[in-house]
Amino acid sequence: MFIAPAFANTAVGGFDLMGFLPMIVIFVLFFFLLIRPQQKKMKEHQKMLSEILKGDEVTTQGGIVGRVTKAGEQYLSIEIADGVEINVARAAVASKLEKGTIKSL
Repeated sequence: MFIAPAFANTAVGGFDLMGFLPMIVIFVLFFFLLIRPQQKKMKEHQKMLSEILKGDEVTTQGGIVGRVTKAGEQYLSIEIADGVEINVARAAVASKLEKGTIKSL
């Protein structure tokens, strides 16, 4: 029985880069289309959270809209109605609104 040299090479465990090329391409596409944009979005959100000051109008992840009355390192006090304040974690803020979005509390 004669085994061709090309078949013998692959049977012994020769490394075939072309076999891994599709996985490498998929990983590169996955990185540029999913991972990188998500990292950029997280950086922007962290920057926005660090810039929240007293008087800013914010929306929490739960949908509560209010004006920041006290800004601590980890927690914020948000006035959601006249005389009604709640304390929320700074990380629970979903977005910062433009000044004047909330007309009256």
